[in-house]
Amino acid sequence: MPSTKLSSAVSTEVGMVGYGQSPYYKRTDQSLISLLAQTSRLALDSAGLQKSDIDGISVCSFVLAPDNAVTLAEQFGLSVSWAYLGTAGGAGPVAAVLNAVRAIEAGQASTVLCLAGDNYDIAGHYKLMDQFNRSLQDYGTPNGFGGANGLFGVVQRKHMATYGTTRAQLGRISVGQRRSAQLNPNALLRGPMTLDDYLNARVIADPIGLYDCVLPCTGAEAVIVTSLDRVDRSKRIRILAGYEQHNHPPGEIAPLSGGWELFRDRLFSDAGRTHADIDFVQAYDDYPIMVAIQLEDLGFCRKGEVGEFLSRHDFSYDGSFPLNTNGGQLSCGQAGAGGGMIGLTEAVRQLRQEAGEFQTAAPRCGLVSGYGMVGYGHGLSSSAVILENVK
Repeated sequence: MPSTKLSSAVSTEVGMVGYGQSPYYKRTDQSLISLLAQTSRLALDSAGLQKSDIDGISVCSFVLAPDNAVTLAEQFGLSVSWAYLGTAGGAGPVAAVLNAVRAIEAGQASTVLCLAGDNYDIAGHYKLMDQFNRSLQDYGTPNGFGGANGLFGVVQRKHMATYGTTRAQLGRISVGQRRSAQLNPNALLRGPMTLDDYLNARVIADPIGLYDCVLPCTGAEAVIVTSLDRVDRSKRIRILAGYEQHNHPPGEIAPLSGGWELFRDRLFSDAGRTHADIDFVQAYDDYPIMVAIQLEDLGFCRKGEVGEFLSRHDFSYDGSFPLNTNGGQLSCGQAGAGGGMIGLTEAVRQLRQEAGEFQTAAPRCGLVSGYGMVGYGHGLSSSAVILENVK
């Protein structure tokens, strides 16, 4: 089955023009709707647009039900001609942006508010995973599968055994991102971390340790998609190319690759860019091993050679390979489905050079990748987009 693609003929005059991020909380009395509203206002202010400009809405969330995109529009007082509810977990927000572009090109909407977020704590996350879908509910949970930690412990062990990847190499991702997070006031985990701290942390699901795992939290993210000519030039972030792919490889338990490998070449070809043009990567980082697999499948190194790639790079915001420049989910926390959009909001912030102390030096082009919807043994959904500022 061919991958879903953003047409190579897509107008590059549709892009992202505003972004917003709520505070992240370990626990809060605020409702999810209030957090989504807060980040929507921030995104509108960032774009210089008004609420009345919005005529499309998308939302990705695990705990919004029984509400959805249409009832969210009602609660926001919006009349919309296009509504989209994400179903691809951490790959959903990138896919939502791509579908918003298509909706604008088709004349179904002119300005789309894309939202993602959740409101839960650690206990709520575990409960969610136990009932995440039929395969886990009926087969994983009754057999004590250990949640996502257990599933991805198997993936990491398999990658280590197959390619010789080491924990010390993977730990460089967590350590580099933590250095960036120390400068980000919205990161929940900002304490210093050395590679020894990473390696000596308690085991959670062998070989996964404490600092391989995200902290479930509450928060919301937003971006606004519209024609670039509607805003000041300094606010414009062009979408050069993007793809989504689901259930690849089919039928394989704990695969060491994902859908990115199917669309990688077309992604860069459509964008008219090479890997050398990418100034930063915002990769979905539920676990370092999945960041490593994304780097392989997206072509930054060959399959099985990511260990050496990790050994020779610094992954902080000012390192040799800027990665998840705000600290990523591993240090900021994972706000449910918001974890799939934190990379998009950070990419817009970096490309507009508004990141403050953790600003990467003069970035022009960045890549954001998504991953999610854990099924029976692996994540089912992959997505990626290449973005560029208009300077």
